[in-house]
Amino acid sequence: MLRRDVLKSLAALAAVPSASFAEEPGLQLGDAQPFDASTVRARAVELAEAEYTPRPLIPESWRNLTYDQYRKIWFDGRNALWEGSLRPQRVDVFPPGLYFPQAVEINVVENGTARPLAFDMGVFDSTDKFPDVEIDATLGYSGLRLRAELEQAGIFQEYAVFQGASYFRGIGTGETYGLSARGLAIKTGDPMGEEFPDFTAFWLETPQPGSGSVLLHALLDSPSCTGAYHFDISHGDTLRMAVSAEIFARTDMDHVGIAPLTSMFLFDETMRQRFDDFRPAVHDSDGLLIHNGAGETIWRPLANPLTLQISAFSDNNPRGFGLMQRPREFRDYADLEALYHSRPSLWITPQEDWGQGSVTLVEIPADLEIYDNIVAYWRPSEPILAGQSHQMSYLMDWGDDPAPKADMPLRVLSTAIGGRPEGGKVVTIDFEDGALVPDDLSRLDIILRGSDGTLSDGLVQRNPETNGPRLAFTFQAGEARYIEFRAQLRLDGTPLSEVWLYRWTTG
Repeated sequence: MLRRDVLKSLAALAAVPSASFAEEPGLQLGDAQPFDASTVRARAVELAEAEYTPRPLIPESWRNLTYDQYRKIWFDGRNALWEGSLRPQRVDVFPPGLYFPQAVEINVVENGTARPLAFDMGVFDSTDKFPDVEIDATLGYSGLRLRAELEQAGIFQEYAVFQGASYFRGIGTGETYGLSARGLAIKTGDPMGEEFPDFTAFWLETPQPGSGSVLLHALLDSPSCTGAYHFDISHGDTLRMAVSAEIFARTDMDHVGIAPLTSMFLFDETMRQRFDDFRPAVHDSDGLLIHNGAGETIWRPLANPLTLQISAFSDNNPRGFGLMQRPREFRDYADLEALYHSRPSLWITPQEDWGQGSVTLVEIPADLEIYDNIVAYWRPSEPILAGQSHQMSYLMDWGDDPAPKADMPLRVLSTAIGGRPEGGKVVTIDFEDGALVPDDLSRLDIILRGSDGTLSDGLVQRNPETNGPRLAFTFQAGEARYIEFRAQLRLDGTPLSEVWLYRWTTG
């Protein structure tokens, strides 16, 4: 989605010193209304009992802004919520327009009451290139940004953004925005089209001085359902969001995505020949990691296929899953602008049994890095029927390597695929080093299978750079248009490495 460019351009304005300027208007609050833990749920229930009504569109002059024009207006950080106070957070708002044609209600909660943020053009700065736009009652802000003192006292740096449909992003301290998350996915990859629910209203609870977290409530609405969400957000080297939500179905929902993640994968060493680019790899995430209910750890390298690919990994009560960005060195990407080596990984940990279902991976063809072409989510086996509700809670950890380390096998570091002069393909899989890796690698058992084609026996050698084992094999696809591969290293019958799964497709 092109929205990634907007966030990137606005991020440069996100770290500003704490100061108070009397000439700045500041964010203005409206009349107070009672608020408690049941408020958002009650609104979601009331909405679900009525027919879906889209929110009004903002004026056409805002909706027709070009990308360059939208960049000519930005929030002045001196107007941030709680600026000049002892509160440990600062909150910015985003202007409407361009990709954000509807306003979002934003409320501030304190002492049992909620007061809405009133729209005010005075909180924004703009250049003389920003066009004249209409101001009317449909206007509001398009989202919010959270900032805190992450690295230096008095400097408030951003760490989370909620903007656009039910999308939101987070980063650990010192990282660069990459993949996104959503409140809910509906009919992703469906031939009839996907439905994108919206967060239509937010409630921010005023934090106490010294608090390292902020509480955010959100109301979700779409033709199929409504929802009440609660985010407990704690910044740090790894940003943690504790999410609890309840969905209320308006219609029968048989294709629901819980904890959906959205990312970008253009190319890496598995398909380098398709892109004439100076960089060795371009992606926000390079693999899907799953810790399934049976205790198995699966690594599925991402791909940029020529046709839409959907993979479902059946499971019962998953322990966790996420989209990872494992290569963390600058030389892995050699990109001074995008800084892909500092993009976060995101790990989902269910906080209750999720039952039968599947971790679903959607890979969409892309020819440019501006498009988010990867989606991963949990899809329950049982539909949510009209009139029913569905509760779920999970942790979201955004950071360098947020997946749990205890009792986890050797990680896959990288996968490379290339042609052979005599025909066929060679595949190399590098695993990390570990205390259990024997000096004599011939002791390792190789589990290697392919669904089609002809495979060689696998060969394990030590990689002198990583000191870990490298598994290499070759295959001839023959007439096969795709092949599902599975590989794992074992020692004395016990899994030593993650299970490597890969879907190779022609082209």
